[in-house]
Amino acid sequence: MSKRARKWVIRAAVGGAAGLALGFAIGWWLWPVQYTNTAPDVLRRDYRDDYVVMVATAYEVEKDLDQARQRLRLLDPQEPAAPVVELANRLVEVGGAAEDVTRLARLAWALGTLTPTLTPYLEGQP
Repeated sequence: MSKRARKWVIRAAVGGAAGLALGFAIGWWLWPVQYTNTAPDVLRRDYRDDYVVMVATAYEVEKDLDQARQRLRLLDPQEPAAPVVELANRLVEVGGAAEDVTRLARLAWALGTLTPTLTPYLEGQP
């Protein structure tokens, strides 16, 4: 390889590395992506869990089952009650907050999907 070609290869490699470094610096530190108004179904699992608990809490306050069902459809359009039952059963297994499990059990009961695991968390509900 000639001296001229070697210089060209070195310059191209340095330029590529500098471009990559600059691109990462801009994309990660100067102007990182900021998600806003993200749909609940694309959230991480822990955030989806928080969303389901918030829906159950809102249902407890508002007593609006249609609104709760509509909010849960954002997670599972075919079976909106599935995330409620799944999270409640998971919280029971790991010893999660009884308050949250009770809220979820009440919402599951209202949606008609109560499981035997959740029945003890209902106070005064048939």
